Amino acid sequence: MVRELSISIYLLFFKMFFTLFNTLPLKDKVTFIVSFGDNTQYVYEEMRRQNLNYDVVFLCKGKSINLFKDYESATIIPFETNNIIYWLKSVYHIATSHKIVVDNYFGFFAAINLRQGVETIQLWHATGAIKKFGLQDESVKFRSAKAKDRFKKVYNSLDKVIVGSDIMESIFIDAFGLDSSKLLKTGIPRTDFFFDAQKIKESKQRLFGENQALNEKKVILYAPTYRDNELNQFKLQLDLEQMAKDLGDQFVLVLRLHPAVKNNVDYSAKFPGFVFDYSSPMYEINDLLLIADILISDYSSIPFEFSLMRKPMIFYMYDLDQYKKERGIWTGMIEEFPGPIVKDTHTIVEMIQNNAFDLNMINQYARKWNKYSRGQSSKNLVSYMFNENQAYQKQRAL
Repeated sequence: MVRELSISIYLLFFKMFFTLFNTLPLKDKVTFIVSFGDNTQYVYEEMRRQNLNYDVVFLCKGKSINLFKDYESATIIPFETNNIIYWLKSVYHIATSHKIVVDNYFGFFAAINLRQGVETIQLWHATGAIKKFGLQDESVKFRSAKAKDRFKKVYNSLDKVIVGSDIMESIFIDAFGLDSSKLLKTGIPRTDFFFDAQKIKESKQRLFGENQALNEKKVILYAPTYRDNELNQFKLQLDLEQMAKDLGDQFVLVLRLHPAVKNNVDYSAKFPGFVFDYSSPMYEINDLLLIADILISDYSSIPFEFSLMRKPMIFYMYDLDQYKKERGIWTGMIEEFPGPIVKDTHTIVEMIQNNAFDLNMINQYARKWNKYSRGQSSKNLVSYMFNENQAYQKQRAL
């Protein structure tokens, strides 16, 4: 009750100021509303390559602002903070932009009416999906009718949603309650990285140069998703002592914890030479995927992109039954995993020692989930956005 009341008050104020700013002229401006940022970066870099005469604004939530602080040609504003000046500026830019690009769910769309000619594009932060989200999230069942109505209004406000595969298209249709005409098959911008030989070379040189241990041994990357109960009481579920003992001669372990997690344990200090924590936003996940020889993940979307590397992966789902009940998993996802599902560290160690992986399954997985991500995704999207769709349609016809 208190939660819904606070949301209603916030949306009321948002609507009031948005309505005021909405009387001002629209500008040739793109406002990116960012939670994660990596897809947004690739789109913006493509815009700069094409010298497009549009103003650009980044409204950055949380730590994502670190990715954009060096872009002097754009306006950068912290978003959803307690700073009233930042908040007013954010509402102003949303109200006066011809194009609005988001990478997550933002509830304010339920309270505003965008003008004719304004286009909203959902540049979702995940290439694929294992866990349910949107209207299909199991937790939505316990929300009020008012909240459910708000969710639908937000999703209905989207003009286009970017996808990289046919299967992700069907998931978005269910998750957001969309018509198929709203799905745009440009591919996922950040996957362009994996088709750029020069960027791959530079990334590896940078990481190996900073840490020689990553080059001397094979790299295990552990990148778990965020769980609702971990916000203030995170506990790593891997037995690092056992892994260091059994795998330390040949492997190092790189940790990539979710940005929402507040971790107070220095695992690198506890296991020097074996564990390296690369959870800082200064390191991009794409870079870490490049140097990883084996990925350990769970319900995260990272395996969909890692499959482009055609390397082994393990799905560490120690809480699978509970997760199915509380969040939900899309039908058929588990049966198609291109790697073993394990529930304890001992089995992880055995899988790695025995090299128990099927690379053919990984190849099929990569083709299925990255069908439209072929190294031109950023160009496809920018062509759609700014060239009256002609260049995009031409590219799709090839």
